Parts: sequence; C-alpha cells; structure tokens
Amino acid sequence: MFKRYRLRDFNFILALSVILLMVLGVFLINSADSSFTMKQAVGVAGAVIIMIIVSLVDYHFWLNLYLVIYGAALFFLLAVLFFGNTVNNATRWFTIGGLTFQPSELAKTLMIIFMASLLDRMVKEEQVSRLKGLLLFAVSVAVPTFLIFRQPDLSTTICMVVVMILMLYLAGLSYKVIFITLLILIPAASLFMWYIQRPDQKLLNPYQVDRIMAFLNPSEFLDAQQSNSVMAIGSGQLWGKGLNPGQDVVTVSSSRLISEQQTDFIFSVIGESFGFVGSIFVIAIILLIVLQCIRVSRRAKDTGGMLLAGGAACLFAIQSFINIGVATAVLPNTGIPLPFISYGLTSLLSSAIMIGIVLNVGMQPERY
Repeated sequence: MFKRYRLRDFNFILALSVILLMVLGVFLINSADSSFTMKQAVGVAGAVIIMIIVSLVDYHFWLNLYLVIYGAALFFLLAVLFFGNTVNNATRWFTIGGLTFQPSELAKTLMIIFMASLLDRMVKEEQVSRLKGLLLFAVSVAVPTFLIFRQPDLSTTICMVVVMILMLYLAGLSYKVIFITLLILIPAASLFMWYIQRPDQKLLNPYQVDRIMAFLNPSEFLDAQQSNSVMAIGSGQLWGKGLNPGQDVVTVSSSRLISEQQTDFIFSVIGESFGFVGSIFVIAIILLIVLQCIRVSRRAKDTGGMLLAGGAACLFAIQSFINIGVATAVLPNTGIPLPFISYGLTSLLSSAIMIGIVLNVGMQPERY
C-alpha cells in the first residue's frame, strides 16, 4: 500500500497550483456569500491533508479495489434517490451533521478509478475495440450515469459520459470503431433534438429543454441567471473591481442578482472582481493543472497509471469548460462546480483525492 518515494519525483507544480486555486476559492466565496466562508476554509484544510495522504498511497491499491469502488459508487447513487433531500425538484444531496454530501461528485472520481482498472484489464486481454469489451464498457458506464440522470443531474451525466469515452479512447479504441460510432451518433443526436422539442416528449424536464434551446437560440431562451453573470463579468472590465470593494461600488455579488453565486456561477465573481486579466490568470492555472495531469499520464509506468492521470485531466478540463461556458452564456445553463474553486465540500474533497492519486502516479515514473 505504501512505498518509498523520492522527493524529487513529487510534482510540486501540480500540488501548489491546486492549493492556490483552493485558497483563492475561499476569498471568492467570501465575496459572493460570506456565510459559506468558514465551511469552505475548513474544507480546504481537510482537502490539502487528504491530497497529501492519498499521494503517499500506491495507486495500484485503488486499482485493485475497482469492484469495491464501483459498488460504492452505485450504493451512494441509489441511496440518494431513496433517502436524499429534494430541493427544486432535484434529489442530489444527503445532509449529515449539518454538512451536505453530493454522491454524484464523488461518483466521478470513483468511476475514473474503476474505469482505469477495467480498461487496463481490457487492454491486456485485447478487448478494447471488440464487441465484448465495448458492451462491458457501455453497461458499466450506463448504470451510474442513469442513476445520476434520474436525480436529475444532466450536467454531471454529460460530464461523466464524456470523460469515460475519452478514457476509452486513451486506452486505444480503434478509429474504425470511432468512425462507425459517429455514423450512428450524428443522426441519433438530430433525432434527439427533434424529439425533445415536441410538447409530448417524456425524456427531459421542461427546464432542461429550455436550457438546451438557450444554447441554440440564446436571444430567445437565455435566462436571467446567465444574463446577470455575463453582466457581472463584463463589468469587471480589464482589472476588475476587487474583492469586497465596499458599499460605494455596486456589484452583482452585493446585489444578489445571481442566486447560489458561490457554486455554479463562481466565475462571474472572478470576472467582476479580477477583470479580464484575473479571469485569464485563473483559466491559465486550471490549464496548468490539466497539462500537469497530462504530463504525469505520458510518463506513467503502466496503462493503469496513464488512465488515472489522463482521466483526471479530462475531468478537470471538461468540468471547467462547462462551468465557464455556462457563466459566459456560451453553453446552456446547467449546474456544475468549477474545480477547486466553487463552494461544495464533496466536490472539493473528491477533486483532492483525484489529485492525490495523480501525484502518486507521478512519483512512480516509467524509469522504475
């Protein structure tokens, strides 16, 4: 479970970049809603400790527990559907001792670990591009994503499916299979778009349809949340208004024009507080984290380590793209946290676990 490592192999750039975003997130959350500041600060302290501890655990330990990890993901996702709290017609959370736990956030990390181990075995058995392997992959992904979709949580469902597909590609999926899949998916997507616009459709909730239509026709369907977010980001101009600028400066955060700004729309706080320059800086740090995960993936000593680090890179890149895209009205309004920055202890701790695993992969490079 534990090995001897060399300090020179520890990826300080990745670890410090993550800690920087976590600390910055505390100040941004304080600017959005100070009532969440203390919880997030405690969460950051715990996340850093967990990240360091997990980084010392041999990543093969997690890969060998892949069935237990998959079972845990399904257990939490099933439990929240039956015993979770329902807020705004969505059942996504447990409340334990005054703290909120969101199983779908933890499930993303657990599924990356499970899929890395499963695909590693499929690669060794040369099943990645064969029908048997593809069916096993599809069923393994379909069950947890269906449970997340039932909450309903469309954004997390899409994010998880995309990450899993990208991991399959990293495992060596043949381009022939990719081409055939695209021939099926493109007309299927067109049929899906036609169907959800029918008044008698049963697949999506009405608000989910409106959010998708907002992407296709933003002038007609764009909601107030996104309009106010774009206004906040634009008002920051080049250098921003600063954090908590005072009563003499009108801000979207102080006016409470965006509900739950500390979570899904935290990027609007970044744009308003730090302006264009600060926004680019935050995006650059996120990109640095993704690139460091890719670097670890390329230097990993085996397929399992490569897929763990590669899956982490895909998760943080896609989740950040969706969050920032929603805040800037480039994508439909669908709630998903900005990694390491948004308020949410489950997301924070799950991301810290994933980074800890990537750090351990990096401490066992290919030369060993």
